Amino acid sequence: MRLLLLLLAFAVSGCAAQPGTVLRGDPLDVMFLQMMLPHHQQGVEMVALAADRADDGELRMLAAAIASTQATEADTMRGWLTSWGEPLTAPPDSHTGHGGTRRSDPQEVGRLAALHGKAFDQRLLNVMIAHQDDAVQLARWEAGSGAHREVKELADRIEKSRTAQIAMMKKFLGGV
Repeated sequence: MRLLLLLLAFAVSGCAAQPGTVLRGDPLDVMFLQMMLPHHQQGVEMVALAADRADDGELRMLAAAIASTQATEADTMRGWLTSWGEPLTAPPDSHTGHGGTRRSDPQEVGRLAALHGKAFDQRLLNVMIAHQDDAVQLARWEAGSGAHREVKELADRIEKSRTAQIAMMKKFLGGV
């Protein structure tokens, strides 16, 4: 409905896009993507540590899958923002009015890097459960508020995959 009203407004005002014109991203979609990119990058950085620090082989495989999925999603997000002529990052503090950019404590990567074995596994699982829950919350917001179908579909996939990852990580912790 929102898109229909927007198209109608463009047509009535004579501002309809000319052939070959690239439409800019919807502000809500842009905000979602700009918030998710650093979130994804931080997640990839944390799970990459599992390759040589995790004790549990299944956790190493899950971490590699998370890294691959999030790197692919980040490439997609960067592509959309670039094609819309939008910056990959928002100006500092531009998201404070709606909760800020959701990220784990930036010093967490350093704390994780100092651990090995079972201590690493437990800390990574706890940190990533919270980290992926933040992604679920952002994705739900986008799915309910965004405009572009493709971005909303990505948000839906993020919500479903991160919810499944959280359930799996809870099983690894024995907390189900």
